[in-house]
Amino acid sequence: MTNDAATLEETTVTSCARPATPEDVALKGRIQELKDQWGNKLVILAHHYQRKEVVPFGDFVGDSYYLSKMAAQQDDAEHIVFCGVHFMAESARILCRPDQRVYLPNLRAGCPMADMVNDDQVDDAWDWLAEFMDMSKIIPVSYMNSAASLKAFCGANGGVICTSSNAEKAFKWAFERGEKLFFFPDEHLGTNTANQLGIPRDERVIFDPLNPPEDPEPFKKAKVLLWKGYCHVHTNFTAAHVDQVREQYPGVKVVVHPECKEEVVDKADAVGSTAFITQYVDEQPPGSIIAIGTEINLTARMADEYPDKTIFELSGQNCPLCVNMFRTTLGDLAECLEDLGKKNEIFVPDNIARDARKALERMLELG
Repeated sequence: MTNDAATLEETTVTSCARPATPEDVALKGRIQELKDQWGNKLVILAHHYQRKEVVPFGDFVGDSYYLSKMAAQQDDAEHIVFCGVHFMAESARILCRPDQRVYLPNLRAGCPMADMVNDDQVDDAWDWLAEFMDMSKIIPVSYMNSAASLKAFCGANGGVICTSSNAEKAFKWAFERGEKLFFFPDEHLGTNTANQLGIPRDERVIFDPLNPPEDPEPFKKAKVLLWKGYCHVHTNFTAAHVDQVREQYPGVKVVVHPECKEEVVDKADAVGSTAFITQYVDEQPPGSIIAIGTEINLTARMADEYPDKTIFELSGQNCPLCVNMFRTTLGDLAECLEDLGKKNEIFVPDNIARDARKALERMLELG
């Protein structure tokens, strides 16, 4: 890549997707037909990272915070189909009425970050901390990217759930109720949020479940206890990528997701959730050059939506794809709608849903 205008005109973004086929056209027609048949008894929620061909079928499209709110507000819908990943559909199930039914079009759509923390690990960590701390002064805060059982842990222990949209508010909420917070599973969102709040580095500590700590002293001193977890997509972006695009594209604006490493966030012009990123891009004037550090499907879709701006993903040729978000195809969505009430339904045990709902409702109250 060079600095000349011709290079900018040739800059394109691919969603790592194959071209549309006649089968895709038929599937789109069938999906729309089924949507029309169900009318307001059906609501489809679509996350920003879904395939470009799936997103248009979302009645609501957004980040996990926005979609959680929408799930909780559906009065008429009997069926809620969540085009996202498993923890999102679980959260929708928890927030919806008992008589409503929630579905995930592809049940294999999980989240590697969410899998980096489990019940036993958190229980062990909590018990270890309890050996030398007053646990009433530690508030658990879980990222939305976690299993329902861990959301329930937060609910049962006076904690809260957050998304990348409201992590700063969640941290402040926790500090109003305790002296320390225990945040899991994304150390990078936790680190960047702590930086936003001006919490010194010597008041933060990482808890590594694969190499449990033995020395309690750093944990006694710390205000923020961070779980060692990360997003496979966002940790692909580097500070060198930011330096490179600034050299190649003078005047470029760099906007990244807070799941990126702090050295990337520190060099960016702006940082925020997927909802923030879409708003940021929208607000830039025509002719802007914007490099985005997040999942490729969102970046590609914005490049299509704003042809008057040069939009590309930050790393160049990396194609930062969330494989699990990409699992949901037009075929999955069509089959799910064909078989509503028969399969792909999401269930959460009542005892887990009860406590998880407490933590999720606290999140929604934060705004």
